[in-house]
Amino acid sequence: MLYSSADDWRRAPRKRVLFFAMSGLGKTHVSRMLRDSGEWFHYSIDYRIGTRYMGEYIADNAKAHAMKVPFLRDLLMTDSIYIGSNITFENLAPVSAYLGKPGDPDKGGLAYGEYTRRQAQFRTAEIHALMDTAYFIDRAERLYGYPHFVCDTGGSICEWVDPDDANDPLMTELSQNTLMVWIRGDDAHTEELIRRFDRAPKPMSYQPEFLDRVWQDYLQQEGVAEDHVDPDAFIRWTYAQALAHRQPRYEKMADRWGITVAADDMARVRTATDFDSLIADTLAAR
Repeated sequence: MLYSSADDWRRAPRKRVLFFAMSGLGKTHVSRMLRDSGEWFHYSIDYRIGTRYMGEYIADNAKAHAMKVPFLRDLLMTDSIYIGSNITFENLAPVSAYLGKPGDPDKGGLAYGEYTRRQAQFRTAEIHALMDTAYFIDRAERLYGYPHFVCDTGGSICEWVDPDDANDPLMTELSQNTLMVWIRGDDAHTEELIRRFDRAPKPMSYQPEFLDRVWQDYLQQEGVAEDHVDPDAFIRWTYAQALAHRQPRYEKMADRWGITVAADDMARVRTATDFDSLIADTLAAR
């Protein structure tokens, strides 16, 4: 690992960390806190995806919908209006909206083929954004003078790696440049995440093999055709299975390439100093 002991971490003039976990366990919250301390550069993978790698897809999708409205179509065809996404660190909804949900088009669903096409686009975009981490570490210090760096990843990072392969190219690259920190939730956190998702289901990205399996299972269980699937019902049904699918993958990633911090311990972090101490204590306990 980049820091092999608590002393290495405490003495390091430049601290570089990467958070991975399910969405909702504090990755972005702690990243913002570190950024607000004034000495940490916050690299958001989801923001990079939405602005650098999927921005054109998102804008073109919005334009395609606008072109169905004669008034807007005329304005677009004469370059009289501009349509773009307003992605910020706090508002990543355009990425989720583009990913969409499969199922009944009358309920806002996408045809499964189109849904998986967008999933593949997201997979490529996320891998590229993750591989940009080293570039942003250099950029943060060289251009802006930040000594410390935090990479805030999306929950789907575990879908694109082989946690059983010690030479996995993505994990090798990331672990050489950052201390990889898994924020581990317990059963209570899982139940709360499921409740939260059930109230407001949002699009997610999945490993293709997992997605195909759960899609076919759902069609058979419900006895419905693809274009009659309730999009929200499907992703609610899938979410708990996705959590169970991802948990062992996160654990193997942490065991091989990083460290594990309990979500409750991370939630108690209030300052950059608190964070330094938590990481040092975790390294000392390994």
